[in-house]
Amino acid sequence: MRHPFIASLGLLTLVAGCSAAPRPLPPLTDSQGAGGPRTSASALESERGPNTPLDFQVKRYPDNSPYDLKSDRGQVVLLDVWATWCEPCKDALPMYGQLQREYGKRGFKAYALNVDEDVRAIPPFLEESKVEVPILLDANALVSERLLKVRLMPTTFLIDRRGVVRHVHEGFAEEFLQMFQTEIEALLAEPAP
Repeated sequence: MRHPFIASLGLLTLVAGCSAAPRPLPPLTDSQGAGGPRTSASALESERGPNTPLDFQVKRYPDNSPYDLKSDRGQVVLLDVWATWCEPCKDALPMYGQLQREYGKRGFKAYALNVDEDVRAIPPFLEESKVEVPILLDANALVSERLLKVRLMPTTFLIDRRGVVRHVHEGFAEEFLQMFQTEIEALLAEPAP
């Protein structure tokens, strides 16, 4: 089912992703390169094992209070890894507030995991892009690089109620919006643990 906010967004029509960074990150690939965008959790499963819940702790922005992914067990979680230097992130991040409003009452939460070295770049980006979801800070990109194996910005993870990564999307394209809705609906329909 197509929702009104999808039709009203004049966003990118091709898969886009940032393939360069001002500091070293994991090897980044062009979203049009070999294999195209990753849309499953197979890369994480191969290293962590299938059906293994994701587990990490980071700080919340701006107050640096702790956040533990385990605190959202029982919820469907969208986790978007982004940076202020990522142009496609400016288009992708505002959409997650819409998804949060649409599905929040049914047990859905969205977070934006920032990998910037300097948090002073975050406020102007949030102001310009109208980001409404909670921001998490990935100091030195340790979670993004080592645990999540992020190769491209933005990368979005959909995590089921048990904490297992079920879908991974690299880059951003307008057609991802409907795909996200379909996947979120399916994950919300699963029984809570």
